[in-house]
Amino acid sequence: MTDYPRFHLALPVTDLEQARIFYGEVLGCAQGRCSERWIDFDFWGHQLVVHRVHSSELPVTSTNPVDAEQVPAGHFGPILPWDEFQPLLERLREHGVEFVIGPTLRFAGRRGEQQTLFVKDPCGNYLEFKAFRNIEMLFATDGLDYP
Repeated sequence: MTDYPRFHLALPVTDLEQARIFYGEVLGCAQGRCSERWIDFDFWGHQLVVHRVHSSELPVTSTNPVDAEQVPAGHFGPILPWDEFQPLLERLREHGVEFVIGPTLRFAGRRGEQQTLFVKDPCGNYLEFKAFRNIEMLFATDGLDYP
């Protein structure tokens, strides 16, 4: 356990078994409690719960431009240590996961330089995995020249 608060995120999914495979086997998240309608996962130390819903109940996601990419406005994901990004990338490739936005070095040479990639789970939820070269820049506001 770490000394910071954990977050709890609940996501709608249309197929619990596909979600179990994606989050459990592909991403390697340990499974916690479950029922016929939901599954808990240990998502890098946070509680992620996928809830089965009808496909008509899934939200629509718009995009916004970020560093020349159209980034899904609705997304989530962990901020990994710099040296854990590449192993995760290799794991995703080994499992044949398609990238929504492929591995990118965003804000290269600037204070907020980061590696990032976007994928979608089997039910259409967008995930971003990122790693900052300098984690102290995570919330920095001074001297950043983002468009």
